[in-house]
Amino acid sequence: MSWSTREIAELAGTSLRAVRHYHEVGLLEEPERRVNGYKQYGVPHLVRLLRIKRLVDLGFSLNQIAETVDEGEHPGRALRTLDAELAATVERLQRARLELTTLIEQRAPADLPAELTPGEATVLSKTDRSLLLVMARLMNGEQLQTYGALVRNLPAHPVNQEFDELSADAGEHIRQHLVERMVPYLRWLRQDHPDLPDLYTAVSKGKKIIRETMETVLHELYNPAQLDVLHRAHVIVDESTQPRPGRNATELR
Repeated sequence: MSWSTREIAELAGTSLRAVRHYHEVGLLEEPERRVNGYKQYGVPHLVRLLRIKRLVDLGFSLNQIAETVDEGEHPGRALRTLDAELAATVERLQRARLELTTLIEQRAPADLPAELTPGEATVLSKTDRSLLLVMARLMNGEQLQTYGALVRNLPAHPVNQEFDELSADAGEHIRQHLVERMVPYLRWLRQDHPDLPDLYTAVSKGKKIIRETMETVLHELYNPAQLDVLHRAHVIVDESTQPRPGRNATELR
C-alpha cells in the first residue's frame, strides 16, 4: 500500500507544507512517483516522518533533527542539549511574566524597561520616551535603577513643555529666555540626585561607541534650537559643579 503526500501528512499529523519542506532540507527522502506523476509514499516514509514529527514536537530544530533522527533509541547528548535550551527558555519566559505583571499593576508603558516606569506625576513626551529607550539599552542594571528613581520622581515643570515646543528657527531672545528658565530646573535636579551615575561608566560597551550613539540620537531627536538651549544651559550649570561627561544627554529633562 502507498499513500499520497496529503494522505501521509494526515497520517503523521503534520501538514503538506511541512512534508515538502522536509524534502527540501533533506530530512525526508523523495519517494518514487506513480505513472500519473504523483508521489507514492511507503511505510518507511511514514515511520521516518513520524520520527521527525516526534522530535519537532519535543522542540528540536531541523538541524538538530538531522543529527539526531538516525541515532537510535536514546540520543542522550542531543536530549541534554535540548533540555538546557528549554530550561533557558522557561527562565526567560518566567522573567517576562514577572515584568508583565509589573507593567500591568503599575499601568506602565510596555516599551520601557520596568526600572524606568514613570511616576504618576511624570510627564514624558514622545521624544523623552525615545531617548529613554535608547539610554536603557546602553545602561547596566545599577544605572537603570538609579535613573529609574529620577524618572519616577520627575516633577512636571513648565520648562519641559516650552522646550518640547521650541521651534528650530526660534530667535536668540526666545532661546536665552528658555536657558534662563532651564538652569534653575537643572540645578535642582542635580542637587536632588547628586549620585546620578555617569552614563559612560561601568558599561560593557566602549565609551566611544556610547558617546557617538548618544550624539547621533540627540541630533536626530532634537532640533538645532533645542540642542543649542541644552548646551548653553548645561555650560552654565557646570560652571558651579564638577563637569561630568554625558550629563547633558541624561539630565536634559
